[in-house]
Amino acid sequence: MAHDRPDLRTVIASLPQALLILAPDLTIASVNPAAEHLVGQGASRVLGRSLHQLLAFEEQLIIDRLADREAHLVARGSLVRILDQPPRQIDVMTAPVLNFPGWQIVVLQEPVGVEALTLGALDEGDGAGVRAPEILAHEIKNPLAGIRGAAQLLHRRLDAGDRALTALITSEVDRIAKLIDQMQSLGRRSTEPAVPCNLHEAARHAQAILAAARPDSSGSDLVIEEEFDPSLPPISANPDALVQVLLNLMANARDACAGVDHPRIIVRTRFASGIQVHHGSGGKVLRLPIELRVSDNGPGIAPSVRDHIFEPFVSSKKHGQGLGLALVQKLVRDMNGRVTHDRDEGKGITHFRLHLPVAGSVPTGVHA
Repeated sequence: MAHDRPDLRTVIASLPQALLILAPDLTIASVNPAAEHLVGQGASRVLGRSLHQLLAFEEQLIIDRLADREAHLVARGSLVRILDQPPRQIDVMTAPVLNFPGWQIVVLQEPVGVEALTLGALDEGDGAGVRAPEILAHEIKNPLAGIRGAAQLLHRRLDAGDRALTALITSEVDRIAKLIDQMQSLGRRSTEPAVPCNLHEAARHAQAILAAARPDSSGSDLVIEEEFDPSLPPISANPDALVQVLLNLMANARDACAGVDHPRIIVRTRFASGIQVHHGSGGKVLRLPIELRVSDNGPGIAPSVRDHIFEPFVSSKKHGQGLGLALVQKLVRDMNGRVTHDRDEGKGITHFRLHLPVAGSVPTGVHA
């Protein structure tokens, strides 16, 4: 017996999380004991019933993802009504079953507060933080090391004209690895120091990364238009985090324009007087006079999630995980800046705006 291994059914039955397997018509095909305990019903009274007869989700996004059948979803602290019980907060995760079209797995768990690493404490009122387990960071950094090594080998074999791409790969691997290190330390409320940065150089660096990421895609001819104010002074920011923020916003704009007949992405910088926030225990005013705006003429963000796009695990993309904009907001706030979103329905344009402080205007160690 020492060499016997538990079969998959035994492992699933041992899970502390409630697990349900849904048939393509959203009827419940299988449950584990934790699911029986969560809903207060035995398997014989649950199997064959529609999921929506058992659970009522108050967030339309969850209902939409379940109807999609092939979508992944992670929703933390969602309000769920189980049978006739009052609504309660439950973490909801869904995923399609591989090689079985239409079948889905639903995992339910009542929120726990200490098993996950939170990426820093957001300002009061920001809602839940972005959770990133340290093991995930470890598993990401391992393949990154391999990518970097391969790029270095290729660099030696290429002509001088092609080495710029391998140099870009190496520098981006280093930047991502550094960001992962920062993410692991964010739980201790630590941040990298802000230094004077050239906003336009960071924007062009992000554009170069975006262009190199999909050189053979159908959207490779999409040109990002620049409307830069050359008179802007250096800003106060963390260089790597700033590039990550700009890359996320530009990539989102590119994805939003997919399928548009005449796609446009415009990156504009300007002075924006009047933007200010209070910071520090003394409530002093910090001005954010530098604005960078990323605009696109895509269809815009779905109205059902438009007011929640900076919250973790909220996404209007079919296969989105909803972490990109939450991380953008976290990184921008760590740099004492602010990020906002608005939609000009008349012109059919979506805008994301960064407001950032001028270099030298933020006292050392103070965060807005």
